[in-house]
Amino acid sequence: MRLLIVEDEKRLALSLAAGLTAEGYAVDVVHDGLEGLHRAAEGVYDLVVLDIMLPGMNGYRVCAALRAAGHDVPILMLTAKDGEYDEAEGLDTGADDYLTKPFSYVVLVARVKALLRRRGRAGGSPVLAVGDLRVDTAARRVFCGEDEVTLTAKEFAVLEQLATRAGEVVGKPGILDHVWDFAYQGDPNIVEVYISALRRKLGAARIQTVRGAGYRLVAAS
Repeated sequence: MRLLIVEDEKRLALSLAAGLTAEGYAVDVVHDGLEGLHRAAEGVYDLVVLDIMLPGMNGYRVCAALRAAGHDVPILMLTAKDGEYDEAEGLDTGADDYLTKPFSYVVLVARVKALLRRRGRAGGSPVLAVGDLRVDTAARRVFCGEDEVTLTAKEFAVLEQLATRAGEVVGKPGILDHVWDFAYQGDPNIVEVYISALRRKLGAARIQTVRGAGYRLVAAS
């Protein structure tokens, strides 16, 4: 899943990005409200972590503009302010949750996961089934039949992209966009490395290569 952090405190933003990346998310960071609005409006994010006190445009206005334009991406607001009025204002503009600085990183991760689970339930079952393969996107667990398969965070993220569009061809650029952040400048063939790892763990027949187009997740024969 892809997250956007809009936070002008650069050390905090980069620290959050590093932690959430380690949790298996693709994370992009911007430090300006106008840039945050532009990025969030592209519609490629599963959740936005949005500070209130931002240059260019404050978080309240960013949130309100996104909601006015019809974007329903979950928004977790961060602020150094405190008090019921500030929280009410944030929620009134359309934020889904609110966290006051200083906060525990563990609490932030828990809030992020809760918002993503909530969105998953709204959009359908969090368990993606392809034959006897089950991918639990909420618990981040994978089962082949009755056996649980242990995956790394990146392996799970690649599999999730394939399982979300099971039976369809998923291109390498699409996997890169959702599993690695926009700043990734490495070898795009890194996707092949993770596909190979998934085939070893799940069985080669489950992931087909469509030459020149991408990969397709199918039920094991």
